[in-house]
Amino acid sequence: MNEPRSKAAHDIVNRGLLIPYAVPYFAYVGIASFIASFGGGWLNEEVGYVLKILVVPGLMLWAWKWYVPVFGPKDRMESVWAGIAVGVIGLLVWLLLMAPFIDIVGEPWEPVPFFLRMFSATLIVPVFEEYFIRGYFLRAAYQWDMNRKTMSAKEALLRTLDEDNIKTVPPGAWSVAAVAISTIAFTVGHLPAEWPAAIAYSLLMTALWVVRKDLLSCMVAHATTNLMLALYCYFTGDWGFW
Repeated sequence: MNEPRSKAAHDIVNRGLLIPYAVPYFAYVGIASFIASFGGGWLNEEVGYVLKILVVPGLMLWAWKWYVPVFGPKDRMESVWAGIAVGVIGLLVWLLLMAPFIDIVGEPWEPVPFFLRMFSATLIVPVFEEYFIRGYFLRAAYQWDMNRKTMSAKEALLRTLDEDNIKTVPPGAWSVAAVAISTIAFTVGHLPAEWPAAIAYSLLMTALWVVRKDLLSCMVAHATTNLMLALYCYFTGDWGFW
């Protein structure tokens, strides 16, 4: 029963795969934008985060059969520990590169929306964001970069979208163009004040993908950074980072 489904998922080309990879990301952003634009009264920030916590994992569960493997060829526990270590480094990078562009003190968050955001930032965001950026964008960009060595850039794009499948990309594969494209994709999802930090952080996560050859380490690192950032803001009062 499982083998036919796995083969069918593998046979879907990248154009079709874009939807299951992108929908959770844009659902999360869309809910936030809707609440910011039309929220008021009972439709407040807390409700927005509850919707994110309920809707986005449901979409990922629906799309799960199309996703690339989380695990790679290396030891899983080593990837977890590597992710935690790099996540701590990522926190320092984020704080140092974001500090010059913000009011560090910022506005304090109320407890309920803060803990709801911390929950989603730790357990939900790292999963769909790493799937979308290093699971899809980096791999598809790598395939495009390989294709354009033997054809025009436009022909390479069409082949990447309509013939290739990102599951065929070797674990840890990368190219300069693929890293640049995936870094841009990661960065534009953040506020302008976060762009220097986002660029550096994306490069750090990509380096982890190259070394560990799995998404597990990237997701753990991303979750570690987000959790520690939340705790840092909570205990120091430097809410501008949040």
